[in-house]
Amino acid sequence: MTKAETMVKVGIADLNIVRAPGMIRTAGLGSCVGIVIYDEGKHIAGLSHILLPDSSLAKQTDINYFKYADTAIPILVNKLVGEGARRYALKAKLAGGAQMFHFTSNSDIMRIGPRNTEAVLAILEALRIPVIASDTGGKIGRTIEFNPQTNRLKIKKASKEEQFI
Repeated sequence: MTKAETMVKVGIADLNIVRAPGMIRTAGLGSCVGIVIYDEGKHIAGLSHILLPDSSLAKQTDINYFKYADTAIPILVNKLVGEGARRYALKAKLAGGAQMFHFTSNSDIMRIGPRNTEAVLAILEALRIPVIASDTGGKIGRTIEFNPQTNRLKIKKASKEEQFI
């Protein structure tokens, strides 16, 4: 990375945007899903690190809207458009949604990774944002890094080599 490039870091239950030549990354994607939404012509991208699929399950009244797929993704889209991204040109890439622990019960509530992925895909479809590539599922955590200049998403899995999508 050159001096002109900056790395925007996104924490768990957080989101942010970046313009080229900057890059954006998040770590700790186990059952969480990292959603990159970008406008390749404007070289702008946003990244959301969602923890849970649906804000209606929240018990508290003062919730973190960045924590849930159903609230974080629309916020990220609005933020990108507010910064000059073209709504019709938005595309998405995603990673994460692993099933980190094995449960003897087949209870749907314990399928957090798959449920997060399903929720993200449904919201992106409702917003008419095509998913260009994804690396979801499995049992291994991930760190991701997106470059809005090249539109490449680097994925580093625990104990495995890097890959690009």
